[in-house]
Amino acid sequence: MLTSFGKLIGIGFGTGLSPVAPGTAGSLAAVVIYFLIATLAGDLASYLSSFIGVGSGAGLSPVTPGPADWLAAMFFSLLVALITGDLATYILVALIVVGLPLGIWATGLLVSEADPDPGRAVWDEFVGMWITCLLLPPTVLWLGAAFICFRVFDVFKPWPARQLEGLHGGLGIMADDVAAGIYGAVLLNLAHLLWVTWISGWVG
Repeated sequence: MLTSFGKLIGIGFGTGLSPVAPGTAGSLAAVVIYFLIATLAGDLASYLSSFIGVGSGAGLSPVTPGPADWLAAMFFSLLVALITGDLATYILVALIVVGLPLGIWATGLLVSEADPDPGRAVWDEFVGMWITCLLLPPTVLWLGAAFICFRVFDVFKPWPARQLEGLHGGLGIMADDVAAGIYGAVLLNLAHLLWVTWISGWVG
């Protein structure tokens, strides 16, 4: 049963079975998942901010708010600052940290002597795509750029991605996409920094 679950992860919950470009399908699924996470995280932050705005319900009391309400507001404000300030990034990092070793195991289950790099193993695309999205604004524009950038690096595999692909089993399947994701993250974060510091000022 555990092996079956691992194989399901390895094929990206079915995206690896796509008859056309399974790797692209896996990357697209990954970026959509992150977009949904970022959207939900933003909604959660707005909700909690509103919740805090009424003192977690205490502000709705007909009795004049007291020191306890003020302390509660401070506590919840700190909680929101720590948790929802960049919740999407925290979740993304957790997905990568958990997804990488999980992927080495899961994609390794799909490897055989006859097929050392099975095309249906696409969990590596998920993790690589998530790495590319790190620290980028979760907008359609930037996530679209991340998708294109990752696919380009994943196809051309600049050093050391091509060499890492030759590692044994699931490690090799995952490692080259991790390298492609790092290349994409560095390039796009530099582009975003350039946009924020210079280009947006000129346009504005």
